[in-house]
Amino acid sequence: MKRLISLAISLIILALIYWKIDFQGLIQVLQNCNGWWMAISLGMVVPLTMLTAWRLRQLMPCGVNLGFGEANRLILAACVLNMVLPSKMGDLAKAYFIKQRGHLDGSLALSVVVFEKACDLLSLLLWCAFGLMLYPQKDWLFWLMSMGVSLGLVTGILLLSSRQFAQFFFRVVRRIAPQKVGSKLEKLQAAWGEMHNYFWRDQAQLLKVSITSIFIWFLHLLQIWLFILALKAWTPFFANLALSPLAILAGLLPLTFAGVGTRDAALIAFYQPYFDAPTAAALGVLCTSRYLLPAIGGLPFVGQYFVRVRELPKSQ
Repeated sequence: MKRLISLAISLIILALIYWKIDFQGLIQVLQNCNGWWMAISLGMVVPLTMLTAWRLRQLMPCGVNLGFGEANRLILAACVLNMVLPSKMGDLAKAYFIKQRGHLDGSLALSVVVFEKACDLLSLLLWCAFGLMLYPQKDWLFWLMSMGVSLGLVTGILLLSSRQFAQFFFRVVRRIAPQKVGSKLEKLQAAWGEMHNYFWRDQAQLLKVSITSIFIWFLHLLQIWLFILALKAWTPFFANLALSPLAILAGLLPLTFAGVGTRDAALIAFYQPYFDAPTAAALGVLCTSRYLLPAIGGLPFVGQYFVRVRELPKSQ
């Protein structure tokens, strides 16, 4: 029911956007795009997925035989589930699949996925903070966004680096959170503590995964900049480092279906100084394709995992 409500909200927001900007203008922008840049930018989905799968293998303990093909299938299956489950819950389902396939026990599998997603979010905030430092238009909205991004980045770094701060943070959040959410936060806190125990034992591996995550998100933001070139528009690259993460963060709000609608509206608002609304709406369509294409690629695999999960209780 919640997903139907989210889908309805996304459709309403898109209808308002397309009514306001002239839908024919959006179609014309897409028809007049540069084919070569479009092919290159959309094609980046493949190396990004493969690089993310390689990082997942690096997160595994020594002796765990998670093949490169299996890691890619896990990533793609999670992309499918992220399209239909709220708040990126497909990534938590990935931890369940890792456990059921016999690679890790449940708590460590959850710890690996939590750390993976924490690295993604912090890398996104890091590039956003870097871009905002160089962004030329420093008005009140700029300072408000800079404060929010900086606060999120510092909090995330402290959560990853300090066990004491993490315990304090979870205690405070659990006190103010509804009782229904509190039990989930308790499990997350336990996984976070195990994550600290696991990853800080090998600081070389921690550094390698962190640098890989920063590079992956540089490529994600580069892909969005190439989308802009494909639409025959222009935004300075460093400005794109500031603006595109803000739009991605807007899409993470648990209000709409896979971020559709909120992300599109954010792109139109943030890129207004550089190109018109129909072009920004077309950019929103291309940004949605970043999530849709891996999900389509994961459809043949997600069923295999569910079949495997259903068979396990019978065999055990």
